Amino acid sequence: MDEVKQNVLDSFQAMWGLFPEPVLLLHASRKILAVNKVAEALGIPAGVSCHSLQGREKPCAGCLANKALRQGDGLRHTSWSPLARKFMDTFWCPVEGEKDLYVHFGNDITAFVKADLLPAE
Repeated sequence: MDEVKQNVLDSFQAMWGLFPEPVLLLHASRKILAVNKVAEALGIPAGVSCHSLQGREKPCAGCLANKALRQGDGLRHTSWSPLARKFMDTFWCPVEGEKDLYVHFGNDITAFVKADLLPAE
């Protein structure tokens, strides 16, 4: 999957371009097809696999992309991220009308999480 319809890329940027957290448009293969401005500013490139950003050779154990694509519905998972040292509210949302494309992002909700859910410092 190297070619993404221009209208899909335009729609992605219109919806997610100014979102205050990194947002990725991905193919089911985990190849990053487009990123929003925050992801770009963090140095996240299009054209690589998302798991390679964490030095992994295969998808993360908790990735819900396959399930979201199979069900045709957005999925959410909240958890502490030891790598980011943040409590993340993470989403995998299939792109309606497009086969094997999804949007992936996570919001830092650490400030809103009960203290007893956070790891001891």
